Amino acid sequence: MLSPARLMLLPLLVCHCVTTTNWSDKVSDACFCKLQGEVDDCSCKVESLDSLNNNKIYPRLKSLMTNNYFKYFKVNLKKRCPFWTDDSRCAMKDCHVNVCEPDSVPFADKKENKQEPENKYSKEAQNGNHANCEEERELGALDTSLSDESKKKFREWKAYDDSLDMFCEIDDEHSADVQYVDLLKNPERYTGYKGASPRRIWRSVYEENCFKPAKPVAYGPRDDKLSSMCLEKRTFYRLISGLHTSINIHLCDQYLFPSINAFGPPEWGPNVKEFKKRFDPETSDGQGPQRLKNLYFAYLVELRALAKAAPYLEQEEFFTGTFGHDDEVRLAVHDFLQVVREFPEHFDESKLFQGNSAQTKKLKIEFRDHFRNISRIMDCVGCDKCKLWGKLQVLGMGTALKILFSGSSMGLASTVSADFKADFQLTRTEIVALFNAFGRLSSSIYALENFRALMR
Repeated sequence: MLSPARLMLLPLLVCHCVTTTNWSDKVSDACFCKLQGEVDDCSCKVESLDSLNNNKIYPRLKSLMTNNYFKYFKVNLKKRCPFWTDDSRCAMKDCHVNVCEPDSVPFADKKENKQEPENKYSKEAQNGNHANCEEERELGALDTSLSDESKKKFREWKAYDDSLDMFCEIDDEHSADVQYVDLLKNPERYTGYKGASPRRIWRSVYEENCFKPAKPVAYGPRDDKLSSMCLEKRTFYRLISGLHTSINIHLCDQYLFPSINAFGPPEWGPNVKEFKKRFDPETSDGQGPQRLKNLYFAYLVELRALAKAAPYLEQEEFFTGTFGHDDEVRLAVHDFLQVVREFPEHFDESKLFQGNSAQTKKLKIEFRDHFRNISRIMDCVGCDKCKLWGKLQVLGMGTALKILFSGSSMGLASTVSADFKADFQLTRTEIVALFNAFGRLSSSIYALENFRALMR
């Protein structure tokens, strides 16, 4: 919480009005001038989503994410970047991720095989013993010891996995480098990670694909360029832009202010000046307000995925490792999903990839493969905490897309169920990522109300 002295300075940092008919003439409305009316390519209105999220969704998710099932995320932060040599590791302490000690994860030793040869919960694994890691990498090079028959089987497995529309490259849960992270102890907030490294990450996210516009930019194409794209390409860009916007809002909302007069500890709180820099029309080449609106688009897509997967999720055990807590989590999840399903204006995924033409099928494959590449780009992030939340949110969005394009049909009446796990299933890690990723979008929309108030 910011001190009274710092709060007094916030009104001086509000967004400036742009002297053009495209923007509101109120100073406080410049950043938010597009947050009204229908969300692009959807029938739902921004105002409806604000009401749903701030009054029903956010309070439930905030409580749900504190539970053991959702606060522990299994991730490999030591994966090497597949695209370039990372030469910009963040040295700030706020970039560091505190991984969990083996005995602090209540369900790990109960549900997982403790005799696994890589012993991923050993003290050496937790301390990052590089010599052992290098040795394990050598031992992990199994191709030379595999029979031709085994290699053939692996190719068949890969073909099957590819047929399941996996939108993300998921970390190997049997790797010695995979560790549990307590998300509550490693919140997404400002870390000081900036400069060429993060710019290269986002430039690669926006440009490394078949969908790139003629003149791509660091934050994706301008809004006036989107109208010439097909619906699928617009959907892709708005999803990525919405995710990017959400991350930027969290960095602005949880910004580290140095101590005043060098006395006392630094403070975390909302930085209106930083918010203005990223979203005011004057400082964002007129694109900031549209970026904020893209946040609502991403929110709608993930909301629809949760609604479609509700029958599946309602059959999940939600094992927590703590006696009596499983039932509490299931009841809370059922209550949350009931709110999600009752919303009347969901995103309609059946409008995407219509028809069975070769071009449509090719477009869907490109859409999937490009998003999978983005999940690989997250391994190139030079800040561990940023990498953690980047991998989680991309996996969550990829899981949402996997849900939307699974099942026997697409459209508002379609669902996926646990009754047919041979055709569709979600891992624990995917479920944790899905809920937490949607929680990040939800908290971003909730934070916008606070920024509105600070700018009035």
